[in-house]
Amino acid sequence: MARVIQFDRVGEPDVLKIVDVDLPALAADEVSIKVKAIGLNRAEALLRRGKYAFPPVFPQRMGYEAAGIIDAVGAQVQGLIPGDAVSVIPSLAMDRWPTYGETIHYPARYVVKHPENLSWEQAASAWMQYITAYGALVDVAEVTSDDYVMVTAASSSVGIAAIQIANMLGARVIATSRTESKRQALLDIGASWVVTSQGEKSVAEVKEITGDRPPRVIFDCIGGEGVPTLCEILAPGGTLIEYGNLSGENTPFPASLAIPKGLTIRGFAYSEIVGNAARLANAKTFILAALSRGELKPVIAKSFVFDQIVAAHQYLEANAQLGKIVVTV
Repeated sequence: MARVIQFDRVGEPDVLKIVDVDLPALAADEVSIKVKAIGLNRAEALLRRGKYAFPPVFPQRMGYEAAGIIDAVGAQVQGLIPGDAVSVIPSLAMDRWPTYGETIHYPARYVVKHPENLSWEQAASAWMQYITAYGALVDVAEVTSDDYVMVTAASSSVGIAAIQIANMLGARVIATSRTESKRQALLDIGASWVVTSQGEKSVAEVKEITGDRPPRVIFDCIGGEGVPTLCEILAPGGTLIEYGNLSGENTPFPASLAIPKGLTIRGFAYSEIVGNAARLANAKTFILAALSRGELKPVIAKSFVFDQIVAAHQYLEANAQLGKIVVTV
């Protein structure tokens, strides 16, 4: 038996329950992991509310990220042995391989022996954020030291990851936040400037920062009615990468700006990288090396224990965090 977290109806965080279940037999290509820490993601809250990419099937388990110690390996697994300290790269099937549990089974191809300099909390927080930011800024936009890069909602874990990766590439980062209270923290993390103004005021502020060299790349998770403003900020020939739609609004296509400026407005999903073996291998090499050197360092907003999963989800949905929310086991 293993203690896991699941829910049997959609709703508020208090629908989450800890139950004892029998795990299925370990598949030949899977490893069994005694979990030490779990990284929380907004996708899990959306699933709990019935608003995710797939509908819950009750009783529904969840979870994309975790780190722990291998307890057993399947017959076909190579390169991993019991006792290895590992973290998991979120699969594209949270419903099949959920991570909210004291023991989990996970496909070996998504299991990584992480650098020893990471804590369990940091190891459980690394892969979703860094693969997303790497995929957009390195794989797609090919950011260089000549670039200004703008990161919206920069206090999120992916926003922080984007700041760190852009800094590694030598780019200058303009971070945005809705509140002045996060300005210093974002500067400490590595943003060169923080913009909290909205609308046309933000256009003027960014222009004052960059002069005659507007940002070539904007990394945005908000979408909605603010997209025309972002396109106004972008340099001619620039790229707006949309990796989320936190606004919940329809996102207009600003033809009057995109056409004469030759802009690229591109959707991006984490699955682009994880669903492609070659691109994932490149991402792993880049991220593991940077984690080992300390150039990438997950920022933990707050840590909860396993029995506090309801409080952890309440904090997740309060949108007050700077960095990653973690549950320890």
